[in-house]
Amino acid sequence: MFDKIIVVSEVSNASSEMVEFIRSLRSLGAKECLLLQCFNPQDVDAGVNSYLRSIFDENLKQQSAILIEQGFTVKTQIISGNIKHEINQIAEEDQYSLIVVGAEKHSIVSSLFLGGIAYNILYGAVKPILVIRDNNGKQTPEDNFNLIRHVLFPTDFSKNADVAFEQVKEMVRNGLKKVTIFHIQDESKINPYLLHRLVEFNEIDHDRLQKLKDELLTLNNVSVDIQIRFGSPTSEIIKLLNEEKIPLIVMGTQGRGFIKEIFLGSVSHNIVRHASASVLLIPGNRE
Repeated sequence: MFDKIIVVSEVSNASSEMVEFIRSLRSLGAKECLLLQCFNPQDVDAGVNSYLRSIFDENLKQQSAILIEQGFTVKTQIISGNIKHEINQIAEEDQYSLIVVGAEKHSIVSSLFLGGIAYNILYGAVKPILVIRDNNGKQTPEDNFNLIRHVLFPTDFSKNADVAFEQVKEMVRNGLKKVTIFHIQDESKINPYLLHRLVEFNEIDHDRLQKLKDELLTLNNVSVDIQIRFGSPTSEIIKLLNEEKIPLIVMGTQGRGFIKEIFLGSVSHNIVRHASASVLLIPGNRE
């Protein structure tokens, strides 16, 4: 499924914890890993440049050792310049199937506007991106850094969601044991003029969710829960993530027009900014 992955490394707590979580991807077929360290030489003077490279080399060495111990074949590389372009080009030309970055909760907005390296690749991503959330040391031993013990799949039944569901199906084929399929009746679109039809909408959408559930049950031995709630999609998704302590959410995204989506309040990118769980974003319709 994700046989070749790019891991974007930074010298940070989020990046260090991210490397531990990557172990989960082995069960999804991940074998080869390109560990990238990114920096912009224009941000530093020549005297600092060589010093930074020595720090980056040591960081890559330490994280590479962890990944090799986990069973990955690892390559390392330091890249500079237009980071977004460079990573997308490497991903396409060398046929990597997933890009992995680390993120601290609530830091994405400041990182975007302050030029954070890891978040730059979210603009116009050409491959699925796994944003691994830094839990600030709150990980418990029983979780064992396992991202795929339980996955939340929210759907609005759009084409982008359909594309993301294909990835969920692949994860189930590869051994994912629990999936919650979730639909939110958007209060802003229903209240007040369509509120009298809410029961009708729930019945229709429950049938649609059941069909998705039935598809997953035919693929493997998996536990599937379906839920429908009424409210704000972002708020309800975050609430469910926290209630069920779900480690990973899989969502479709436009893939292009990231800035436009940020300012329009895209659900997928609001989740990336605010959720405590890690997020797998699947690029969908690029029209």
